[in-house]
Amino acid sequence: MVSLALDPGFGSAIGRGVGAIALYAVVGLILMVFGFYAIDWTTPGKLSLLVRGGCPNAVIVTAAGMFSMALIVVVAIYSSAGKLDEGLLSSLIYGLVGIIVQVGAVRLLEWITRLDIGGLIEDKNFAPASVVVASAHVALGLVVAVAIS
Repeated sequence: MVSLALDPGFGSAIGRGVGAIALYAVVGLILMVFGFYAIDWTTPGKLSLLVRGGCPNAVIVTAAGMFSMALIVVVAIYSSAGKLDEGLLSSLIYGLVGIIVQVGAVRLLEWITRLDIGGLIEDKNFAPASVVVASAHVALGLVVAVAIS
């Protein structure tokens, strides 16, 4: 006969795991919101309005920026080893620093390439240069994410 018995600490381990997931989700959400506003604040034009208005280049650049921010946040969380409180704090710190560095690097790259980002993202027609800006967001997000690990 097979009996099904759980270890005495199983329930508390599940509870701690669920709690950790919830806390990391909150930290991740905070970092993603901060990342969005960092992109919005440092990009000419009001991205949220341009995205809602259906400007294709604004959508492409914003989506790439958010994806790159998510990469940074995920790697920051994944790299946080140790106790839950230390992991949450290191995720928050690495995530914030990563977002700041990534946004600064993309702005520098845009300046070097002399792209008119404001005009580009406000254009109602697709502009291939938006793919270059989007690629820069993703590439630099990957670089920052790997640097965190």
